[in-house]
Amino acid sequence: MFIQRIYYPLKPLVPRPLQIILRRMVVLQKRKSYANVWPIDERAAEIPEGWSGWPVGKKFALVLTHDVEAADGQKKCYQLAELEVKLGFRSSFNFVAEGYPVDTELQRYLASNGFEIGLHGLTHDGNLFKSRKKFLRSIFKINQYLKEWGAVGFRAPSMYHNLEWIGELGIEYDASTFDTDPFEPQPDGLGTIYPLRVKNEKSEKGFVELPYTLPQDHCLYIVMQEKDINIWKQKLEWIVRRGGMALLNTHPDYMDFGGKNTKIEEYPVRYYEEFLNYVKDAYGGQYWHILPRDLARFWKNLQNEKG
Repeated sequence: MFIQRIYYPLKPLVPRPLQIILRRMVVLQKRKSYANVWPIDERAAEIPEGWSGWPVGKKFALVLTHDVEAADGQKKCYQLAELEVKLGFRSSFNFVAEGYPVDTELQRYLASNGFEIGLHGLTHDGNLFKSRKKFLRSIFKINQYLKEWGAVGFRAPSMYHNLEWIGELGIEYDASTFDTDPFEPQPDGLGTIYPLRVKNEKSEKGFVELPYTLPQDHCLYIVMQEKDINIWKQKLEWIVRRGGMALLNTHPDYMDFGGKNTKIEEYPVRYYEEFLNYVKDAYGGQYWHILPRDLARFWKNLQNEKG
């Protein structure tokens, strides 16, 4: 497709509002042709070998994550965390180590209130996997930040991924993939709504891959300009019936907490609040709500028990 071919190479040179307009054109062009695999790809529901179900008879796992892309997004994290605490949820917050001055007081606040801290790359430029040389130069810094923050999880900016290389990081899990999302710049989905244990020659101990399985907020509300949570509800209902993992990735950067919603890249935070309330009301007692690090450890132990 012509629009798609020119958009991503020229993206760094294009003003952000124009980027959004072009992205909308790309997605509009794609959406109908991918209706058979998005938001639901039935093939992703295949049950892993030997799977006997979630702990204590829960129907599905629920995992909430947030990528904090810029300083403005970081400023909204307190409000977002308070919203989740009020509703009885906890999540992981993934920060860009060198993209903005990371607020260590915020990280301490989150950790002390039951949230998880993760790393969302060194910078948010999507270049980590451009070359082997660049990746090798980044490993030491990435591992340094992971240790400094007490983090065990990683998510690459813009969902770019190379699972073989990622295995060289000092992590317990990665979350740079998805079950299905043809609208991402690297659209190769993992094809499952379950975690995946990844082993390779460069990572003897391996790591757990946690794909997001609910569409990202930016895609739904900024690019597609949806006006309700129906797609989230539709996909969640399917995941529940299939007994999978509902992993949602949202961004405080794009949430409007003031009610004005005047920026091209903002949507009302009430959509996220409505989703959390919907989960509680529709599926109370049916979900295993867990932080990504704990789910990764559960899955690793499960795979170890199976040999």
